[in-house]
Amino acid sequence: MSQTPNNKQYDLEQRTFNFAKNVREWLRGLKRTSATMEDCNQLMRSSGSVGANYIEANEALSKKDFIMRAKICRKEAKESQLWLRLLHT
Repeated sequence: MSQTPNNKQYDLEQRTFNFAKNVREWLRGLKRTSATMEDCNQLMRSSGSVGANYIEANEALSKKDFIMRAKICRKEAKESQLWLRLLHT
């Protein structure tokens, strides 16, 4: 875990877990329609995948493996952002 000068700790495993948990809590409050169901399912999958891939990156077998898995995390985060934007409109 890294520390910043103001002594705040940033645990990305915990933060990615919290992101997936917060997404699920937010989705529970949305009105379910046929138009939003698929977007909700996609968002739930991609938000959880961010954390799962980050955990896999931390267990990488090589630097190259870590970089690939970290890039997958970023792709899943961007995908989550898309679904959030679509559901927010």
